[in-house]
Amino acid sequence: MQHTKLTVKNRYKAGLVLAVFSLALFLTSCTMDMRHQPHFESYESTTFFADGSSVRPYIEDTVARGHAQLDDALYTGMEDGAYVETFPFAIDKAAIQRGHERYDIYCAPCHGMTGEGDGMVVQRGFKAPPSLNQERLREAPPGYFYYAIDQGFGAMPSYANRIPVRDRWLIIAYIRALQLSQHASVADLPLADQGKVEAAQ
Repeated sequence: MQHTKLTVKNRYKAGLVLAVFSLALFLTSCTMDMRHQPHFESYESTTFFADGSSVRPYIEDTVARGHAQLDDALYTGMEDGAYVETFPFAIDKAAIQRGHERYDIYCAPCHGMTGEGDGMVVQRGFKAPPSLNQERLREAPPGYFYYAIDQGFGAMPSYANRIPVRDRWLIIAYIRALQLSQHASVADLPLADQGKVEAAQ
């Protein structure tokens, strides 16, 4: 009986020590300093900075917002308020082939496979876009087409969220090739190919 009383008493003491220890641990880990850390409220004034504002501006050229789009010609198709007249990177056969693929996906449904504005969507009643082969668009600079793809034009919506920047330029390169294919003369061909055409006539 005495042994049982001692055991219960010991358990009580152990529990009391554990409770006191837990309370001490809790009190030392959760102080008012943690709950009330020094900070500024939004737009609060301060004497710490010379301009009196606690809201600090970002240091120029140190904080990237998304991708740094520093090349106006590449990302907007414009430079100094005018459409760019040249492509912002070299165009080769692989680039035109890629542009052809992208054109067939995004442009041909309205503009048609030859750029005449007779795509399948138009054949089903949608408003026909202007022919890409008309003189005005054959003479338009590449930046004009880029701006139309990026911003939209007339009934055409913006494709900025669908077509990556580089692919937009490749589509334009293919449009240039398409325009040339519809209006090339025999004199535009290499001499060897001119001979083949003349022989076939």
